[in-house]
Amino acid sequence: MEIITKSARMRVVSSKLGAEERPIGFVPTMGALHEGHLSMVREARRMADAVIVSIFVNPTQFGSEKEFDQYPRDLARDADMLAPIDVDYIFAPSAEEMYPKGFATYIEVEGLSDKLEGLSRPGHFRGVTTALGILFNLVQPKFVFLGQRDAQQTVIVKKMIRDLHLPVEAVVMPTTREADGLACASRNRRLTAEERHAAPVLHRALHLAEEMFSDGERHASRILKMVRKEIEKEPLARIDYLAITDSEHLDPIDDLTGQNALVSVAAWFGKARLIDNVILSDEKFRSKTGRLKLG
Repeated sequence: MEIITKSARMRVVSSKLGAEERPIGFVPTMGALHEGHLSMVREARRMADAVIVSIFVNPTQFGSEKEFDQYPRDLARDADMLAPIDVDYIFAPSAEEMYPKGFATYIEVEGLSDKLEGLSRPGHFRGVTTALGILFNLVQPKFVFLGQRDAQQTVIVKKMIRDLHLPVEAVVMPTTREADGLACASRNRRLTAEERHAAPVLHRALHLAEEMFSDGERHASRILKMVRKEIEKEPLARIDYLAITDSEHLDPIDDLTGQNALVSVAAWFGKARLIDNVILSDEKFRSKTGRLKLG
């Protein structure tokens, strides 16, 4: 496994793999790896001939310099986690390598980036899509692996890929969870023991939405009322937003009949802001692989 830090070297490697007709599976991360990342790497290993994982803490997607500085970084630990699962290359560029002096070009997916997370974190998705656009250009993957926990990001990236005619296929992986249902996330490290005990309330509330939908409830307002009530039982949880939208345009919907609906929640537990979601969908929306469609 080689750790690459320079864009020129990354180009040489991706060009060589392309010339050898070895399709690349790409897992973009900001490090602080957890089981969710590793599940995507394993799927990349299964689907592609070469696996590349990027570890890049992207400054353009943070709301403040303080938040960026506080993000955990431990490349040696991350490399130790990736080596046993047969990763070919880690691409770990610096911010200066990704955004050279005078950088002034950004990618923004209009109509999607200013909803849900975008309302709470202005400019966040412009940073995400710009970084991914650069990474796609350097890595030249056939497949990029994304997680359903970041559902809105997945919808936005798939739209970017379509609009820019990028030769990459987005593979959406199910949310990986801890035994108590908490979605795996790097930000979980910021939870105190008490907050960690409280955080699975998000999953319980979303599971309640699934149960109501399975029992025939098709009014989003009723589902949202019960989900909110369940979360508010936990005194350490402070809801940022809670919404039910369609899964392509991310517009609010109320009648879920014949819809592929995304239930999204963001909540604060102390200093940690966690997100989670679930898709409410009839069988007809399921793909042949069994994955639910986003975007």
